Amino acid sequence: MPDSGASRAQQEQKHAHIPTSSRGAALGAQATATPTAAGVPAISTTMAPGLPAASTTTARRAGILVTLVLGGLTALPPLSMDMYLPALPEVTDALHSPAATVQLTLTACLTGMALGQLVVGPMSDRWGRRTPLLLGMIVYVLATAICAVAPTTELLIGFRLLQGLAGAAGIVISRAVVRDLYDGDEMARFFSTLMLISGVAPVIAPVIGGQVLQFTDWRGIFVVLTLVGVLLTLVVWKWLHETLPPERRHTGGVGDALRTMRGLLADRVFTGYMIAGSLAFAALFAYVSASPFVVQEIYGASPQTFSLLFGINSVGLIAVGQINGKLLVGRVSLDKALGFGLAVISVAAIALLLMTSGVFGDVGLLPVAAGLFVLMSAMGLAMPNTNTQALMRTKHAAGSASALLGTSQFLIGAIASPLVGIAGEHTAVPMALVQVVCALSAVVCFLVLCRPWRTTGGTRQPLLK
Repeated sequence: MPDSGASRAQQEQKHAHIPTSSRGAALGAQATATPTAAGVPAISTTMAPGLPAASTTTARRAGILVTLVLGGLTALPPLSMDMYLPALPEVTDALHSPAATVQLTLTACLTGMALGQLVVGPMSDRWGRRTPLLLGMIVYVLATAICAVAPTTELLIGFRLLQGLAGAAGIVISRAVVRDLYDGDEMARFFSTLMLISGVAPVIAPVIGGQVLQFTDWRGIFVVLTLVGVLLTLVVWKWLHETLPPERRHTGGVGDALRTMRGLLADRVFTGYMIAGSLAFAALFAYVSASPFVVQEIYGASPQTFSLLFGINSVGLIAVGQINGKLLVGRVSLDKALGFGLAVISVAAIALLLMTSGVFGDVGLLPVAAGLFVLMSAMGLAMPNTNTQALMRTKHAAGSASALLGTSQFLIGAIASPLVGIAGEHTAVPMALVQVVCALSAVVCFLVLCRPWRTTGGTRQPLLK
């Protein structure tokens, strides 16, 4: 049975914590989250005895600042990946390496982002969020700066791997911080708001990279990323305070971290949400991997048309994410919204498979683009709600849980991506087939493992230590 609202509120007031700012304006010793009138989550505070009450304006500003900082951290890895894409041909020529070898610089960065979360997540549960995050950002800056001067492809690959490992700190700790500060509907609302910021990064990153190449060579892209990393490091150091108090930290070593992760994976409900979200993410990965080839080579669209469609699909994802956070959360249970999102993804994937396999004849680009738009937009319901429902059960190990969520998404997505081209360059059927398999598998995991009909109001009982 789920916790009652009263007991949950008491528990959260007991544990949530925001330290005072360096300027002496206390944000409170105890904190929960409330929505502001503008729809942006803010930190509403219950002050410690003897401290003056924080104003509503201060609380709102604190909430907006946390949103912007965490949004910047989650946007950094996509920027690191996608800003570099327009420079790949130039890197091939400049370093005199085969294209396949240069592609390994992308693989190394993606691998680092996946594996780094498994390291940083448990670290943040033991030493708090702030220290591992700052350490990760410093290493990210150093690795990126070395990438800018790398004389060989092999060295570039090595430091792209290190860049991904360090950049993973921003992804995994951002989710853990959200779990520290928010619970229930407010956590879902915050994740949807975060999607507005982080969802823009993959869209604008290649454009920024292309503009940078107008003024400098490929090394200039890494210089820009280094400067962005320095700026984010300073912002985190000054404004993102510790959110995990010492009494809630783990004291064990590697063995304790492994036991914690094993315990999380043994929880049927957590694992169900993790796998369902990862499979939905894999359907998104399949789209990202195959869409340039499908839209331009098979359906004959220009690069400008492809960029426009990609941008429209990204806007759809962000818009539905905002609808989820501002209209649905609090009115519709998280499981109902998640189930509807997975159902829409499945229907869109099946429609794409029928269209690309010729069941309806030669349908042309417009219907296929419409199917991709619906599939992408429905991700705005699936992604924030799977993360929220999984993290709802893991207050005691938010860092480790966030690490498992992120690593699972990257690894399953990485497996799905190469499959979209398995049948060659003249058919879009593999892309649609991968999406159908991933979407239907996500639905099965959600129903069989999460069993949403057993919850009341979509609220999950936290998993005990």
